[in-house]
Amino acid sequence: MRDRHLVETQLSSHELFRGHFLHAFRDTVRLPDGDSSVREYVVHPGAVMVIPLLHGDNGEVRVVLERQYRYPVEQVIVEFPAGKLDPSESRWQCAQRELREETGYSAAQWAHAGATHPVVAYSTEVIDIWFARELTPGEQQLDGGEFLDVFTATPAELLQWCLEGKVTDAKTLTGALWLQNFLSGNWPLVWQSQAELERA
Repeated sequence: MRDRHLVETQLSSHELFRGHFLHAFRDTVRLPDGDSSVREYVVHPGAVMVIPLLHGDNGEVRVVLERQYRYPVEQVIVEFPAGKLDPSESRWQCAQRELREETGYSAAQWAHAGATHPVVAYSTEVIDIWFARELTPGEQQLDGGEFLDVFTATPAELLQWCLEGKVTDAKTLTGALWLQNFLSGNWPLVWQSQAELERA
């Protein structure tokens, strides 16, 4: 195994907390040099993020974004639509649901971009990244206790906000990177219709 000199091995595991969707552990691990250490981390069910594209009659592309208050950092954060997986839900089904619930939009075309580990040092969370286009507007279906504003911006505006530090959300910064490379033609996407994904 090429990376054996980097791998840590679990010796014991202790549950610290089990909440509504977060599950925290403290593990003792054997380090590559034979010493031991402690690792505390959160088990997360996984999530998706959607980069919704609106195409104007003049060919202009805009992205759908949200402004949402995030209690742990006590700030209103600019983000792409996103949410955690429900039990037995596929990642595409989650993307479809979150887009509709949070923004009201549904999409006829979808493309899977990749994935990101937003906090790899202390969480198992993986966020699947999806692009959506051919959007049809509808009504939001927000969860109880969920409050957010939906707005649109050009990719250039989003990238400028990233540069200025106005966008700090890790998944949205990753999404902006994907968006920039997709629009430049460097990172192509394979688009599928909703019907194709439903049959898959």
